[in-house]
Amino acid sequence: MTRGNQRELARAKNAKKQDGKKGKGGAANQDGNKGMTLEARKQRDAEMMRLKQQKAQTKDGGSGAKD
Repeated sequence: MTRGNQRELARAKNAKKQDGKKGKGGAANQDGNKGMTLEARKQRDAEMMRLKQQKAQTKDGGSGAKD
């Protein structure tokens, strides 16, 4: 073993990195939908998109279409 404990340190670093990723994205991200019906999720998402579009329009100066 010519590399000493470099391999062990790399494994520990990778394990720590993987533990940090568990809470982000994937199935863990769907916990916000728990207990909601499909219609409720659709309404919530539609409202979020409306707000996002309004914010973009006010930032753009209110011009909806370019001529």
